[in-house]
Amino acid sequence: MRLLVVEDEEDLAEGLRVGLTRTGYAVDVAADTAAAYDRLTVNEYDLMLLDVNLPDGDGFGLCRRLRAGSAGRRDLRVLMLTARGGLDDRVRGLDEGADDYLVKPFHLAELLARVRALLRRDTGGAAPALTVGDLVLDAARHRVTRRGEPVGLTRKEFGVLEYLMTRPGHVVSGEELLEHVWDENADPFTETVRVTVGTLRRKLGDGWISTVIGRGYRLREAAT
Repeated sequence: MRLLVVEDEEDLAEGLRVGLTRTGYAVDVAADTAAAYDRLTVNEYDLMLLDVNLPDGDGFGLCRRLRAGSAGRRDLRVLMLTARGGLDDRVRGLDEGADDYLVKPFHLAELLARVRALLRRDTGGAAPALTVGDLVLDAARHRVTRRGEPVGLTRKEFGVLEYLMTRPGHVVSGEELLEHVWDENADPFTETVRVTVGTLRRKLGDGWISTVIGRGYRLREAAT
């Protein structure tokens, strides 16, 4: 899954980028509302971590613009991060369209749990693990098992599988995978998606992932 961190404190922004990346997310960073808006109009993000106090405005305004349909991202999940922990600020953040509100300072473990909870909303359920047939992906433990046996995956293989498992039976294009699993530094003209899907397919075995010529890839709901 691809996240956008909007935070002007460089140390905190870098800490969030490193912590989230190590967990398997693709992460882009913006230091103000203008840079965030530019990225939102170009890239597809699954969730935004948004600071309230920013050099050129505040997160409330950016969130309000998104919920009004600006940048075509009315459905983007938004987790506000701020030192302003008063009741009025929390209520305002939620009223402006934030999905959750986390007060600084916070522990990374809690942040990750809230991110997972928000991303699960897109799957239509609250189960902490994704299950398709005998394939189970546990995002919290960053673990995949098949028939109860662990499957060792790289971070990108894990990210591709997680995205496909939220859409079993649906065709997902290579461009869509690049948008949601890789960050903005990825070269769109490389073979990285094809190679990653190929190694993931071999590790899963039994025809879990099929290629739909000219369209993309599909995770079957059950192995053949």
